[in-house]
Amino acid sequence: MNVELSAENLQNLEVFAPLLRKESNEMINEALELYFQEAIEKLEAQKNSETNLSYEEFWDDIDI
Repeated sequence: MNVELSAENLQNLEVFAPLLRKESNEMINEALELYFQEAIEKLEAQKNSETNLSYEEFWDDIDI
């Protein structure tokens, strides 16, 4: 795997590492964990909204 960071992100890592007293790798891992948590929540919400029809929504498209 080859990971390339933008110049802005590299600069931010250099600036914030000493301020937060954290290693760059630790900050990257924390950011990725937050990103994936949000991505999972969005996917779950999307899945739920696609499969959970209300009673009216279900029967509105049914012709009897």
